[in-house]
Amino acid sequence: MVRIHSPRFFFEPLTFTGSAMKRVHATFSGTVQGVGFRYTAIRVARRAGVTGWVKNLFDGRVETVAEGTEQALEQFIGELRELFHGYVRDVQTEWADATDEFADFGVRF
Repeated sequence: MVRIHSPRFFFEPLTFTGSAMKRVHATFSGTVQGVGFRYTAIRVARRAGVTGWVKNLFDGRVETVAEGTEQALEQFIGELRELFHGYVRDVQTEWADATDEFADFGVRF
């Protein structure tokens, strides 16, 4: 929340509440490794304005943790589902409040 004191109404601050930042932990299953999923996720994340990481798991799934507005995160997950609709069999998501620990979005190994 940001409080701004307007010169005209010095004793009545204006209050703006931005969209709450959220965190999503998503696991994609199906044929999601070896198809450019992680590097596409980077492009989609940067376009959506989310931060976090993506990585391949040993069992063939792809895991991502991303932070941003709820709208941006839904756009991120939705676009990945759409782009890889022939490859993604299932997506498991867990939502939480953002921790603000990421500066950008990248691949983890």
